[in-house]
Amino acid sequence: MSNHRALLPDGYFHVIARGIPERPIYVDDDDRRLFMALVPRTVDLHRLTIHALCLMSTHYHAVVEAAVIDLSNGMRRLHGQYATRFNRRHGRFGSLFAERFVSRVIASEDYLYEACAYVLLNPVKAGLCQRVEDWPWSYSRYGVENM
Repeated sequence: MSNHRALLPDGYFHVIARGIPERPIYVDDDDRRLFMALVPRTVDLHRLTIHALCLMSTHYHAVVEAAVIDLSNGMRRLHGQYATRFNRRHGRFGSLFAERFVSRVIASEDYLYEACAYVLLNPVKAGLCQRVEDWPWSYSRYGVENM
């Protein structure tokens, strides 16, 4: 079986990771804090740059700049460490994430802006908050004033 991800160019990616159906990957704010605490170490170890990140309950979105191999290794590390701690904390076992993460190539500056806006607007569109800046589980390198 071929690895289609290996055929992607290095660069910018819209990353999406979902939990197994009908199960949250973040039960509460402690889970979200744990995930956010794991991100910086993964970023450092795998030479990733996060441009935007938003945690929902059953999934997350991120805009990441990376070499493809670093992206794959970084996401594997992040998901593995988080799932292990999540399972231990909640007394469960088995898969937390439904599948490998999805990565879509961002091939232009316009699409980079659109992807970051899409990521940050997720909780607003889901009715979880009124404004982007009201959602505490998002991050953007660019600020949110123009979203």
